[in-house]
Amino acid sequence: MRYKIAMAVVAIGALVASFAATGATPTEAEGSVTVDTELEQYSAVAGISGNISSVGSDTLNNLMTLWAEGFRKHYPNVKFAVEGKGSTTAPPSLIDGTSDIGPMSRAMKEEEIKKFEDKYGYKPSVVAVAIDALAVFVHKDNPVESLTLPQVDSIFSQTRKGGHSEDITKWGQVGLKGDWQNSDIVLYGRNSASGTYGFFKEKALFKGDYKKAVKEQPGSAAVVQSISVDRNAVGYSGIGYKTAGVKTVPIAKKEGDEAYDATGENCYAGKYPLQRFLLIYFNRAPGKETTPVVREFFRFIHCKEGQEVVLKDGFFPLNKKMVEKYADQYASK
Repeated sequence: MRYKIAMAVVAIGALVASFAATGATPTEAEGSVTVDTELEQYSAVAGISGNISSVGSDTLNNLMTLWAEGFRKHYPNVKFAVEGKGSTTAPPSLIDGTSDIGPMSRAMKEEEIKKFEDKYGYKPSVVAVAIDALAVFVHKDNPVESLTLPQVDSIFSQTRKGGHSEDITKWGQVGLKGDWQNSDIVLYGRNSASGTYGFFKEKALFKGDYKKAVKEQPGSAAVVQSISVDRNAVGYSGIGYKTAGVKTVPIAKKEGDEAYDATGENCYAGKYPLQRFLLIYFNRAPGKETTPVVREFFRFIHCKEGQEVVLKDGFFPLNKKMVEKYADQYASK
């Protein structure tokens, strides 16, 4: 058996772009993403039973529940406990041994990895399970055509580390006319326990500080729901939570660059600036087998059936080459 230490944060962040260069994307049908036909069908194995406790990301909560339901069709004796209160809750639960797996919508921070390593003497293992576009949402009637990352930063951040020249508080400052011009921008976001909060802070706010005016919501669905009933609202959430009441805003890295929408095609091509992997961390000691029930759960997620769940839930599936990058984390060799 060959054991690999969990991939570095930089490697995780770069994988989508690296696969874009190879052209290794899931197939496209009429402009929409479909599951990679090279992924294997899941085949059940004998002797799988037990419990799986999952504590972590709210963004991944729906996916975890759907995967658990699909997995139990193969193994009805397996019991799941799924709790999704935010990515920040995953590392402590893994360290304390109160969860088997820790879904996260961001990579673990260095200090979180260190705490785990201080207790166990090795780093946590990690697998990527889906691709997400962290979208900037506005009300469906909002005519804004695009924003740059510095503009997004200026809208949400009090520190403006993106370098935009002025604080943006009204829709007229990003080009809207008529009744919109003097309308105050209303901000919605996640709370600090959320990996989405941390990812957006790092990438869209250039590691700056949020404005106090941001109305923090307990979950991704609550952010989108709030925007759908507030004409002047803007907020951020995983693309899987998109509804008919909102629309995504194409984002450009800087003034003069082309803006790209939060689509699967743009994420696979490495063009959308707020793309990310959704991750699951777990505890696997060097030289030791992954527990059979956890191993098979990851196999199920990475098979065609598991990635079809990703697509149905509104996120973007991994392709076979991406899956192969992570298989050694849980598979025996």
